Amino acid sequence: MTQQFSRRFFLGSVAAGVVAPSAFAAPPNTSLRPVLRGGDLFRRAIPTASELIEASNLKGQVAFVVADAKTGAVLEQKAPTMGLMPASVTKAITALYALDTLGADHLFETQIVATGGIIEGEVQGDLILVGGGDPTLDTDALAAMAGRLKDAGIHSVKGGFRVYEGNFPRVSRIDPEQPDHVGYNPGVSGLALNFNRVHFEWKRGNSGYAVTMDGRSARYRPEVAMAVMQVQDRSDPVYTYRDDSKRDTWTVAKRALGQSGARWLPVRKPGLYAGDIFATMAGANGIRLRNLQVIDALPAGAELIVTQQSAPLHDILRDMLKYSTNLTAEMTGLAATIARGKAPRTLKESAAEMNQWAKTKLGMRNPALVDHSGLGSESRISASDMLTALVKVNNSGTLKPILKTIVLRDEKGRPRRDHPIKVDAKTGTLNFVSTLAGYMQAPSGREMAFVVFSADEPRRAKLSRAQRERPDGGRAWNARAKRLQQKLIERWAAYYVS
Repeated sequence: MTQQFSRRFFLGSVAAGVVAPSAFAAPPNTSLRPVLRGGDLFRRAIPTASELIEASNLKGQVAFVVADAKTGAVLEQKAPTMGLMPASVTKAITALYALDTLGADHLFETQIVATGGIIEGEVQGDLILVGGGDPTLDTDALAAMAGRLKDAGIHSVKGGFRVYEGNFPRVSRIDPEQPDHVGYNPGVSGLALNFNRVHFEWKRGNSGYAVTMDGRSARYRPEVAMAVMQVQDRSDPVYTYRDDSKRDTWTVAKRALGQSGARWLPVRKPGLYAGDIFATMAGANGIRLRNLQVIDALPAGAELIVTQQSAPLHDILRDMLKYSTNLTAEMTGLAATIARGKAPRTLKESAAEMNQWAKTKLGMRNPALVDHSGLGSESRISASDMLTALVKVNNSGTLKPILKTIVLRDEKGRPRRDHPIKVDAKTGTLNFVSTLAGYMQAPSGREMAFVVFSADEPRRAKLSRAQRERPDGGRAWNARAKRLQQKLIERWAAYYVS
């Protein structure tokens, strides 16, 4: 792209209102800048980053850095060493950590084993469902395992049905500061099902509400016993949760339900949830399982009967970065830490191991992550540190192919799939936190790595726990942050043409 084209591209965006501050809304009576000559004349017409930030009306902190993706030479930056919440941009670091430790072809295995031997199709001891760290296991997969158990000739079990969640720590929720009922904050262990979410559905009838709690997937909708819901005649709070020893007990406010609806709720007891669903699927195959219990250790000498393998880790992480699934990030991060010979008791301990790895392998100076998903509000990374990681892996072909393609928008806010700027990046969103980090290719062909972190920490700190699902003003703040991200990207594409 020539300099003349770059100027026309950017000024076209200005005229359309995409990237210009309010000063450019109408033509001035006199020139805002002197008439210049020279090869870089077009750059003088491009708003500065400071002008774009001021025009965005985005309260809080903004930090960014952009560099040549190949050389790492910094082109422009603002507050590059200020530590801010990275939100789900953390998942890009987690993906690199898991790939480096486990390998792109790594397969997670969920197993069914038996104790006591098998005589004429009857298990003489216990049947055990064994978690192997697969974050993508769903009800369809458990149904397939139950079918293969029958195909293996098993028709009965003398002992009980046990669930072993693997050697992962058991965590009741990723971030204790989140509301109880948000589905993106489930429990974590070495066994997961349906991303550790249970489907709650309600419908008003003549005698009140009919409610169901099930573990649905593409083919099946088995109801569960380990999660129960009661409708109560109140308006607030909308949900309450109580941790009973054998089940998750929920209540919901009757006045908040309306005629009908559904939502996913988090599962706090992943082992019981998976065991509940598997027992149903085994029963559908004529195999009765009794006395479900979660055990802390796998008995020696158990006989392997059925194995269920996940997709390759590369594919799992690609989907994680696309859909930003917190559970996948936590489980793959924990799996990597355990594979490195550590025994983390908490997500924070595992994240500390990842922080050390990031210093050694990515050259980051001071990553301070408290989990693998970015959900925890105590995590901090500087824009400079994140950029260092992006430049480090740029030529390896490790991260960029699994990043999500970000479609920029036109002057009316509509996605423009033929936009001349190409962006592959990871987004991050928390209440009054918006982040974006990845790679961009300008119309000139120049490739750049960039990081934009925005946060209004004082406003976020004022939120109560109950307000964190949909805080007043949160959506508008986030929209302004995303518009600023695009304006900065368009500035860089037009300004740094070579």
